[in-house]
Amino acid sequence: MRVAFFTDSYLEVNGVALTSKRLESFARRHGLPFLTVYAGAKTGKMQNGSNLQLELKRSSLAIPMDAGLAYDPLFQRHTKFVYRALKKFRPDVIHITGLNDVSILGAWLAHKMQVPVLASWHTNIHEFAATRLQKTLRFIPAQARQKLIKLAERKIFDGAVLYYRMGKVVLAPNRDLVNALHVGTKREARLMIRGVDTEVFSPEKRTKNDGVFRLGFCGRLQPEKNVRLLAELEKGLIARGKTDYEFLIVGDGAERAWLEQNLKKADFLGFVEGERLAEAYANMDAFVFPSETDTFGNVVQEAFASGVPAIVANSGGPKYIVQHGQTGFVAAGIEDFVTYSLQLINNPLRQQEMGRAARSFVMTRSWDSVFEAVYQAYEECREIQARELNPDATVASLS
Repeated sequence: MRVAFFTDSYLEVNGVALTSKRLESFARRHGLPFLTVYAGAKTGKMQNGSNLQLELKRSSLAIPMDAGLAYDPLFQRHTKFVYRALKKFRPDVIHITGLNDVSILGAWLAHKMQVPVLASWHTNIHEFAATRLQKTLRFIPAQARQKLIKLAERKIFDGAVLYYRMGKVVLAPNRDLVNALHVGTKREARLMIRGVDTEVFSPEKRTKNDGVFRLGFCGRLQPEKNVRLLAELEKGLIARGKTDYEFLIVGDGAERAWLEQNLKKADFLGFVEGERLAEAYANMDAFVFPSETDTFGNVVQEAFASGVPAIVANSGGPKYIVQHGQTGFVAAGIEDFVTYSLQLINNPLRQQEMGRAARSFVMTRSWDSVFEAVYQAYEECREIQARELNPDATVASLS
């Protein structure tokens, strides 16, 4: 199986980039021919074992989308360079990851070369857009603004679903999206969860035992992560007489300045990785993740691997990771976030028990098992294409 992988995030710090690099590493470790195409600082070609990498530079007209992410309207200028590499590589499947310049290039070349496409959904761009529009359209009366935002969100989702119809097989990180994409695209839709490295993330990395209860967050400090809820959570804890706590915030972004001004007791680590990240997770006593737009929530599993129970919102993918009352809690709103935080603060034995259960849960979620399922989806993708191109052969084989 020869796979060409067009990823919209590779060098950045986010769940898509992490998954992309893990998939590439899986292919390399198993000697599987794998071509990765991504946007970077320069245009060039690199060989790494069985892996070939094509790095493509964006133009000066690229439109910034988020931290490190952009859309280049002139990205198609790389078509000939990538086409020549693909002709030499001879892919069986082209894997695209989203609605951005890199994946659009991959989808076009797949059509040109008649190579089947597998499309994996990683980012709820419709919900991200809705969050950003809340700020942009704040001059419009609230009721009219909400109607406009809901309309825009629905239209963006419908457009993304139409784009994903190019895939013979569609992968999504949670059941809600699997069902929605299956209905919307009329394609085979499969679940693609995420793995976690339980050796890197471990309770053994803990270095703080000073009696302070640490409520942790890890991720981009952006509006779509709903991070301002952390300040509301702190107000709720103070109102109930809690003082021996601290917020441990890992990550950076536009909301950091607001949080620094509005959180009374917080330690901001900024962006960290490797052992420092593993140590930060292990030093948390509860992981608080209020995002309602995440399709999966890799950070929740990393907290689990570190022996930390999580409190997550009841919208988005993280709710499917947490076993309510066993490995953490699923909160319907700010009052739930306060109530569940207090339950963990006031009952250390339960907090420890839930942390052990969380660690036990993710021990079964290895990256290898995730990508073995992805390669099965590649095979299914190729078989569907073969049946569509030669239906008579399928009939003959059945007879």
